[in-house]
Amino acid sequence: MSIEVKISKGRISYNKAMKFLHKRVEDLKSNNGNELLWILEHPKTYTSGIRANKKEILDKKIKTINTNRGGKVTLHNPGQKIVYLALDLNNRKKDIRKLIRLIEKSIIEFLLIYKIRSRNDESNIGIWVNKKKIAAIGLRVSRWIAFHGCSINIDNNLNDYLKISPCGLDNKMITSIYKEKKIKIRNIEQNLIKIFLKNLKKI
Repeated sequence: MSIEVKISKGRISYNKAMKFLHKRVEDLKSNNGNELLWILEHPKTYTSGIRANKKEILDKKIKTINTNRGGKVTLHNPGQKIVYLALDLNNRKKDIRKLIRLIEKSIIEFLLIYKIRSRNDESNIGIWVNKKKIAAIGLRVSRWIAFHGCSINIDNNLNDYLKISPCGLDNKMITSIYKEKKIKIRNIEQNLIKIFLKNLKKI
């Protein structure tokens, strides 16, 4: 089964993206569509995963969107790249842990292009630079269709995190490529596509 690669240049609302993603999941369940690798940005949006706690919302004035992905409360905003996946593990290896490891590996390899050394954390899912989180991962699996994906902080406004406890963390424990290197970040989509397509062949 081939993977459709989709790049959205404009910012896509979270609800619109979820409608498209869930439609693709249903298509895959009925063997009527291709797998998906979709790179995009959202306007500023706070979302609550299935393990979210109201205590993680520090500013009670903000609105959050409930979502069926794994994880807690998090932020999407301009300058953060989202990689959404819809993968049919019925035709791959039915190994969720391995898929998560491959997503982690892909992010780590992507960051190395910009000379940022990062790591995963067995006790706290995501990708870390020293003691600060630079990428979040959230997946859901339904009838062995894995979907949602990851978000990577490129040059987004990190102050937007101050209104929440992102993923249950201290909101000062967040970083981005720009904060780490103060460089102009080029070829983001091309690099992400190349790395993810390569690593997804391993599952």
